[in-house]
Amino acid sequence: MAYEAVIGLECHIQLGTRSKMFCECPAEFGAAANANVCPVCLGLPGALPVTNRAAIDSALRLGLALGCTVREESVFARKNYFYPDMPKNYQITQYDRPLCEGGALPAEAGAARAFPLIRIHVEEDTGKSFHPERHGDRRISRVEFNRAGVPLLELVTEPAFRTPSECTAFLTALRRLVRWLGISGGDMEKGQLRCDANVSVREAGATALGTKTELKNLNSIKGVEKGVTAEIARQRELLAAGERVTQATLLYDADHDKLAVMRSKEHAHDYRYFPEPDLPLLRVDAAWIATARAALPELPWARATRFAALGLPEYDAGVLTEDRETADYFEELTGAGVAPKLASNWVMTEALRHVRAQGITLREWRHRVPPAALAQLLGEIGANRITAASAKSVLEEMAAAATPLDPLDVIAKRGLAAIGSADDLLPLVRAVLDEHPGPLAQFLAGKTATLGFLVGQVMKKSGGQAVPQTVQELLKREIAARQTTG
Repeated sequence: MAYEAVIGLECHIQLGTRSKMFCECPAEFGAAANANVCPVCLGLPGALPVTNRAAIDSALRLGLALGCTVREESVFARKNYFYPDMPKNYQITQYDRPLCEGGALPAEAGAARAFPLIRIHVEEDTGKSFHPERHGDRRISRVEFNRAGVPLLELVTEPAFRTPSECTAFLTALRRLVRWLGISGGDMEKGQLRCDANVSVREAGATALGTKTELKNLNSIKGVEKGVTAEIARQRELLAAGERVTQATLLYDADHDKLAVMRSKEHAHDYRYFPEPDLPLLRVDAAWIATARAALPELPWARATRFAALGLPEYDAGVLTEDRETADYFEELTGAGVAPKLASNWVMTEALRHVRAQGITLREWRHRVPPAALAQLLGEIGANRITAASAKSVLEEMAAAATPLDPLDVIAKRGLAAIGSADDLLPLVRAVLDEHPGPLAQFLAGKTATLGFLVGQVMKKSGGQAVPQTVQELLKREIAARQTTG
């Protein structure tokens, strides 16, 4: 019997605000254990929460970017549960009246698709438990509360996914978007983006949903794909054997590719939701929404479409819009007169290579090699005043400098100006033809590809400073002259 999977995702996006959701404690990552805590985020008696406006601004940015409907009045609720990492024994979140509803996220999943959303709501993060650990002669658990109260957005999708690869495409697009909007680092290793996956399996063609299980706290995009794949396989085996799938919450061990039941699946009533009595209605009026909408940048998929309209391949447009810094850098190059494809090639093959090799950001790269400086260097190539190989050498020096260098100064200092005159190159051309009679004979016999070898030999003799187009023209002219006289 054929089966199909039905998958929905619940994504938790940790916001990059200065302070926590309901208090003024720093929301930074990596501080000393339990250093960033106060009576509010520890839930001590008499402490009162105050909503962080910057977190609501971030929620609006994401919701509007995804085409959600924004409620002008939404409600915070208490989600009650007892676990060591939640110091208040409840979490402040949103339940029946979330801030954002509907919308969709475009993603490339084999083909362009828009995956529909149910809601985006605002909440606070929990603390973090570490267990079990070896400590002296005892096995203990530890709880760290720096993360407790950090602002989160929970984005819940429709059960619109059918394959693990679609989940990968969605999460990759979501990570790009939250970084593009500047609301989160989206780093799953730091817990800035976490994912729970709801998985069920049903007979192919059926409309009713099967019994779902939930995979909790998947902390990498690859881990989501592997965990969902494993759970689909497990459910298919159960159904094929005539057994039932039991609703449960599962943990996935990515290192050993194993699933384990964590607990039976909770339902909404288990959390005893009720409106948070210490917080008023969250009112977001039309003027606030309009201000947030006006502040939205051009979105990555719209920018990729515009780049493709410049004549770039779809692949190039996708790479250039992975983040705003790269897209902006490319646009400044083209704005300085560099042809789009040339600019794309140098950004993707040279700029990004240096960024990866040096472990720096595009912002740091921009400081070392401003777009105007790279545009000037590429202009020298276009004017045949320097070769592409020499330009890469110049760029190496510019990339390694602590302060920006003028590419023309580097060219002059290192004597890299191109050799482009016939008077300078003709002796080299004649020497190469004299030294390589075999390839010359092959070219004369119709094997035109041999010309590339001869060009390469002239380039080698020139120390890489000859202009290849000029070399090729001189070779053809000299070969024709030898045929006439020979």
